[in-house]
Amino acid sequence: MSGIYIHIPFCKQACHYCDFHFSTSTKKKSQLVEMLCEELELRKDEIGRNIQTIYFGGGTPSLLNSEELDLIFKTIFEYFKVSETAEITLEANPDDLTEEVIKMLNASPINRLSIGVQSFFEKDLKLMNRAHNSEEALRSLQLAKHYFDNISIDLIYGIPGQSNEQWKQNLQQALELDIPHISSYALTVEPKTALEKFIEKGKVKPVEDEQYREQFDILIETLTSKGFEHYEFSNYGKPGYHSQNNIAYWLGKPYLGIGPSAHSFDGRSRKWHISNNSLYINSIEAGKLPQQTEELSTTDSYNEYVMTRLRTKYGVNLEDIQEKFGEKYKLHFLKEADRFLQDGLMENSDETFHITPNGKFLSDGIAADLFYIDK
Repeated sequence: MSGIYIHIPFCKQACHYCDFHFSTSTKKKSQLVEMLCEELELRKDEIGRNIQTIYFGGGTPSLLNSEELDLIFKTIFEYFKVSETAEITLEANPDDLTEEVIKMLNASPINRLSIGVQSFFEKDLKLMNRAHNSEEALRSLQLAKHYFDNISIDLIYGIPGQSNEQWKQNLQQALELDIPHISSYALTVEPKTALEKFIEKGKVKPVEDEQYREQFDILIETLTSKGFEHYEFSNYGKPGYHSQNNIAYWLGKPYLGIGPSAHSFDGRSRKWHISNNSLYINSIEAGKLPQQTEELSTTDSYNEYVMTRLRTKYGVNLEDIQEKFGEKYKLHFLKEADRFLQDGLMENSDETFHITPNGKFLSDGIAADLFYIDK
């Protein structure tokens, strides 16, 4: 089974923390949607045609109208075999989700919404330059629950000026709304973003590492005590509501990335498109894919396996390493993992290694220390 990721590179306005590829001008939206469909046809034989997940990311996919969505789905169903149980997710901003839009989405094949709430506090939303306000966040979720059962929201912690108590209130609001899946990320300061400039100029005070750690611990404790499984570093779901799209990515399943800046993986290589809407459109019109390719070495694949698996409930399995990468990599992993076992940051159960609760906040750093470096 394979997946399709579709990048919709348009937003109403630029969030101060975002470094994703998007445009605030929607002049070329209809033309770009046509090119997404052209690309789907061009690449119909690139990976297996049996599709288990479809994910509309961005950008802001909720800016698509019904005609644009219909065209994309018509193309997908023409050239691919989509499973009857496929998870089909669309990312949405609260300010787009009027009842009319939600009804339109509900009438389409979409069966899961991922809503970018980020915070229920007005001051946080203003600092991040989100297009919605706290009232719209609440209203959109209340409306969405009438039409969709499978809903995820994004919440951000480590926001400058956000107290631990306010963070608890954000989580409590999500729990009161009975949202079954929460993706939660630390607010990171990316290069060349407005947030970085504000911090450099002293307009915004940077967040201390201790606050990130405290709010991460609050997040885990609050959600796991309410029946959520912490199944990946940034993802929490109730039984039956884990993101199948994300799980497929972490387990190394092939997926097709459609649209400017989108990435693809076929099990052996990674491909990524140019991050420019006009150049993407021109290239696809000429029947060419505006992409670069990286063939993954055995070492690259091993390092990716360790990085993604240690972030998840699945962990790193020694038999997997032996079968996929060979004895050399298994011995390297065992040697490097020993100190983390001794320090109580990792544990070994039936030759499957997991990060312990004490090590979760450090999981990316631990994974990097377990990488194999070619000499």
